[in-house]
Order: sequence, then C-alpha cells, then structure tokens
Amino acid sequence: MSQQAVIRGEVSFRAGDGVLMPIPPGPVDLDVADDSVTLGWTESNGAAGSTAITRDEYERYVREGKIRVVEH
Repeated sequence: MSQQAVIRGEVSFRAGDGVLMPIPPGPVDLDVADDSVTLGWTESNGAAGSTAITRDEYERYVREGKIRVVEH
C-alpha cells in the first residue's frame, strides 16, 4: 500500500554494512509491506533516494513523531 509521509526528525538507515545515513526532512513516499517499509525521497540536489526499513523501525519512528503519515 502506497502512502505519503513527512520526515520530521532524525530518521536514518544503514547503507549495506556501512554507517547510518540520514533521510532528509521533508516529504517521502511509503510502500508498506508485511515485514518492511520502503521510503522514497528526493535529495536537495534532485537525486532520488530510497531505502527499506523494518516494520519495527518504522513503527518506532511514527510513535516518536519522526515520521508523520499524511492522512488523505
């Protein structure tokens, strides 16, 4: 299910086995699956960014107010 949300706090993801990378504040597209959520966004330079995080991580970020789902 595709949804819209806004990043309103420090939300990050691990790129491969590397360091945590921040997702920039602003609008994101969400694709929610049973076990993960894919986030897509546009960087300030126009480059597209995307990552998948676990449902547990996603739900924690929503509880903390760092990801705010846009209700239609």
